[in-house]
Amino acid sequence: MNNWIYGGTGTSRLSSRSALSLKRRKVRKMADDEQKNLQIEFEWILHEEVHAVLKQLHTILVECARRFPVPLYDNEGKKQDKFVLTVPQDQLKCVVTLTGDAITHADISFKVQRHHQQGHQNQRTSINQDSPWKLQQVQDAANHLQQAINHIDNVDENYTFKTSDEVLHVLGNILGALQRGRTSLVIPKKKSIDELMKSRNMKSLSPNLPEDLAISFYLQSHKLIFAVYQLTNIQGTMKFDSYQGECSVPWLNDVLVLFTVSLQLCQQLKDKISLLD
Repeated sequence: MNNWIYGGTGTSRLSSRSALSLKRRKVRKMADDEQKNLQIEFEWILHEEVHAVLKQLHTILVECARRFPVPLYDNEGKKQDKFVLTVPQDQLKCVVTLTGDAITHADISFKVQRHHQQGHQNQRTSINQDSPWKLQQVQDAANHLQQAINHIDNVDENYTFKTSDEVLHVLGNILGALQRGRTSLVIPKKKSIDELMKSRNMKSLSPNLPEDLAISFYLQSHKLIFAVYQLTNIQGTMKFDSYQGECSVPWLNDVLVLFTVSLQLCQQLKDKISLLD
């Protein structure tokens, strides 16, 4: 029986193990270094970037508040605008004065179809400053904007955030207020025809409209919309027809842009912190 010793085999195995061990140590060191760098970046975001973004947000939101036509964050809110809303064939014409969050004057005329008459019937009414038509959406949006600004004001500029949860809580509050404010202007609350006819605003009209008619003013995105609703009884079935006129409101467009920019800025910081946490 021959005992053969193959030269170099043991040494080769030791070298392979040493190389593998060295590689593992390098990988661990790289992972440790990466973890340290991430921790340094995370702490920098908590201590520096959060306050910088909050300061930037505050500047944007104060500018947004300045565009509102109601008293808000040192804004006196005495803005007044006049608009003309029409539709083709003179089916509807409305000249309104918008002061703050209310229509303080309006001359309204529109045509309605009466089934017992040939052609259309002209209907006229008006709004005067003694009994203004309230646009609740404006005040709702302003209140939510004020809440967002308050959430930022409540954070001391010298405060050191210690955890991501602290920051995410603050950002969540700001985002919530901004989303509610923007939604107030973009998506009007739906009302039934019965609610419209019985609304307090209908009492602002002089003279009052017949019982089968209702009107509505509301905001949708950057537009002021005036809608007419006519209730009819056809063989015992109640239904309603509607048509509307609209116009663009410049300050609304500015406000919505600033809301959107603020939401994006806030969400980007929230995403960054969630990713590094």
